[in-house]
Amino acid sequence: MSRAPVRIFPSADAIGKHVAERLLSSIERARVAGARFLLGCPTGRTPRPVYGALARQLAVTPQDLSHLVLVMMDEYLVTAGGGGFDYASAAEPWSCHHFARVEILDLGNAGLAPAQWLHEESVWFPDPRDSAAYDARITDAGGIDFFMLASGASDGHVAFNPPGSARESRTRIIQLSEETRRDNLKTFPEFGALAAVPSHGISVGIETITAAKESVMIVSGSGKRLTLTRMRSAERYEPDWPATVIHECAGGEILADADAAEPLDAR
Repeated sequence: MSRAPVRIFPSADAIGKHVAERLLSSIERARVAGARFLLGCPTGRTPRPVYGALARQLAVTPQDLSHLVLVMMDEYLVTAGGGGFDYASAAEPWSCHHFARVEILDLGNAGLAPAQWLHEESVWFPDPRDSAAYDARITDAGGIDFFMLASGASDGHVAFNPPGSARESRTRIIQLSEETRRDNLKTFPEFGALAAVPSHGISVGIETITAAKESVMIVSGSGKRLTLTRMRSAERYEPDWPATVIHECAGGEILADADAAEPLDAR
């Protein structure tokens, strides 16, 4: 793999518009070919401009999404009976299930006819009772066509993969680091306090991400300057900064806004 190039945009909204246009074109090509399109999706602040741009473009120019599959990256877990784990309640505004339903599914479907809707059953999450089954399900479906990625500001985590994650790691239950939990508290102030942020999550692994056919890492805001610097200084995956996985992704690109890029040269 070659080092991922960096493209700098004037704003997060400009990145969102660019990625949305690219995705809608690829999704339509898959429909014409009679194929499903598997989109790897994060939740949180970073991808919001993309999902917003998708909804706005679909409202103006409706497009069939019935063949689209959302492969969600992760979800918070809570302790279940018998000492295992279960999903956090989908009613919680910070849960990934809630985000996917409200900010992707409902928003995207709002301007479409029912026959064009993205189906609820086409939003996939890894199962904490059988985490390994997720990678098998993705492979059986032909693999992820496009993976949107985002990086933690303070430690470079991707999905819930903390520093030290092995290159060959796959979907698994992870104990969340304090840095990841603090980043998530900033993303979802609805938590109220760090103690309310779950201590575990289920997440795709580094190998799951690199298996995608195409990927972009979106970096926006001044708080992401450190992770952009770390990614730009790397040439391959460095376990102490998981966001460097982008260098081992097929067709990988880093898309940064001007706030994240300062004081780097824009080119």
